[in-house]
Amino acid sequence: MKLGVFTVLYQNLSFEEMLDKVVEMGLEAIELGTGYYPGQAHCNPRHLLEHPKELEAYKKAIESRGLMISGLSFHGNPLHPNKSIAEASHQSWRDTVRLAKELEVEVVNGFSGCPGDHPGAKYPNWVTCAWPPEYQEILEWQWNEVVIPYWREEAKFAKEHGVKKIAFEMHPGFVVYNPETLLKLRDAVGEQIGANYDPSHLFWQGIDPVESIKKLGKEKAIFHVHAKDTFLDQANIRVNGVLDTKHYSQVADRAWTFRSVGYGHGEKVWKDIISMLRVVGYDHVISIEHEDMLASIDEGLSKAISLLKNCMFKEQPTEMWWA
Repeated sequence: MKLGVFTVLYQNLSFEEMLDKVVEMGLEAIELGTGYYPGQAHCNPRHLLEHPKELEAYKKAIESRGLMISGLSFHGNPLHPNKSIAEASHQSWRDTVRLAKELEVEVVNGFSGCPGDHPGAKYPNWVTCAWPPEYQEILEWQWNEVVIPYWREEAKFAKEHGVKKIAFEMHPGFVVYNPETLLKLRDAVGEQIGANYDPSHLFWQGIDPVESIKKLGKEKAIFHVHAKDTFLDQANIRVNGVLDTKHYSQVADRAWTFRSVGYGHGEKVWKDIISMLRVVGYDHVISIEHEDMLASIDEGLSKAISLLKNCMFKEQPTEMWWA
């Protein structure tokens, strides 16, 4: 495995300054934000596609520093009931796929998206319970009329452009938010659908990372991995549970908070995660995503790098000489 970073944390730096920073931090791979929510500070697909010479210089800048691209990350909602938001997300997704072909990147990361509750809706409707009965009707309409048809078509588009892996982050607020919903979409669309496995969104849902990796790994459905931690405030959880809509800045009052790796769960948990990824055959990049209210970018990233380097294996396993 290689250790990398989702480079949007250094969006205040120019592209080449960011690359130098990544190398200085001792990392081997970059995950590039390509549009909508993460912005395009370091990767504007449309511009690069329209300027071939700049695209060549772009590739050389990465390769000359000994770095690789672990994935291109489009984060948007192409299923949004607001047509302008949906169209902007859709175009960003397709431009990302086209650029992935030119960069020879097999993995495009993103979100599944979330529709509204009927064709005339204004906002997404994320269903989280089974009753009252109209929620089941919403789910049926969302999946059968919007989600599955859209991603079936886009999987074909991705395949035509050499993108073999569409990696969804299982993120609450979107229809794919846990292993079950990811595998539901994979069963409906095909094996191009898999996970950008980010444990931070699973920790607070009560999902065991080792067991969920084992489940997805058996299906060969882990395409990319994020390293981001979550602190669970048990005192707040005991009173109000884990569903929390308070702003992320209200750390003392929230049920959970994103943290740098090691500040939500200890090294043993991360060693177990890395080990199970090896068990299921994942041998790509661990990409650090830094979103910590309590740490500076450099310090939070440095601490994550230090812990993960201590957890990761760089050599192939030895022969089983003892059995």
